[in-house]
Amino acid sequence: MGLLDFFRRKEKKEEAKTATESQRQMTELEKLCGDDKETYEALLNTMFLDPQKIGVSMKEAVENAKKFEKEKDLTRARVWYQIAGGLAIYEGDVEKVVEYFGKCEKLSGASYPILKNPEKAVAKAQEYYEKFLKS
Repeated sequence: MGLLDFFRRKEKKEEAKTATESQRQMTELEKLCGDDKETYEALLNTMFLDPQKIGVSMKEAVENAKKFEKEKDLTRARVWYQIAGGLAIYEGDVEKVVEYFGKCEKLSGASYPILKNPEKAVAKAQEYYEKFLKS
């Protein structure tokens, strides 16, 4: 085996590795959103894929959020508002989605892409839930 054969083998291994990485499986949410990257980004960190497993109601989540907000524990308050917002997405309540993620944004200073177009994001989430949870 010559030196050139060694380099050729290495190149082939690197090419195979790159091809495998690019063939990563798309999630069902990615497939559902298709080319709409904005809606995908809006839902990526806000919606629950299976909200039935959360074990808390939206009302309870909001009560917890308000309690922690009153106690000035803003991190916990934000987490509970985010849970409430995720459950609001599941329930299809755009108004509550805006309210709860607006609170998250205010408490954390972070940006929540779902607030840019909540109607579209909630509609896409409802499609997801209809397809994968309500069978």
